[in-house]
Amino acid sequence: MASSASVESFSIISVNEKECVGCRICEICCSLTKEGYINPDRSRIRVMRLQNHVDLPVLCRQCEDAPCIKACKDDAIARAADNTIAIDPERCTNCGLCVRACPFDAIFLHPDTECAVTCDLCSGTPVCVKYCPTKCITYSSWEESLEAERGSETTLYKSLI
Repeated sequence: MASSASVESFSIISVNEKECVGCRICEICCSLTKEGYINPDRSRIRVMRLQNHVDLPVLCRQCEDAPCIKACKDDAIARAADNTIAIDPERCTNCGLCVRACPFDAIFLHPDTECAVTCDLCSGTPVCVKYCPTKCITYSSWEESLEAERGSETTLYKSLI
């Protein structure tokens, strides 16, 4: 795994919560791609229904100053060469510190392996983006993303949650 690089030089997934209709097709496609069968509980993207009746797809924000990396006492989480948060299942001890450290609830312990898992952007071709019927999930460079427009990856979540 590579050392930390500037987020601005990589692509990220952005979510326009105003366009999400809560269909959860993103969860279905993700679990089918990552697990080989449909089970939203194993999806790397989760649609949260907020109290203000907003559906918000939640996934790894690939934070520049990633709290999950800092929290992992076993060095099982690092930034990969493509700037994604990568989890080494051989090093993961299933302690859950990364889960508690993530401000977006985007990491979880897999129900079967108990290893931490999160979105890896599908190696640059995210299926959630491809199949989202409303196109509320997009994949673009940081400079062209909603996060850059809003000021940071946390702006949306802080305003809604």
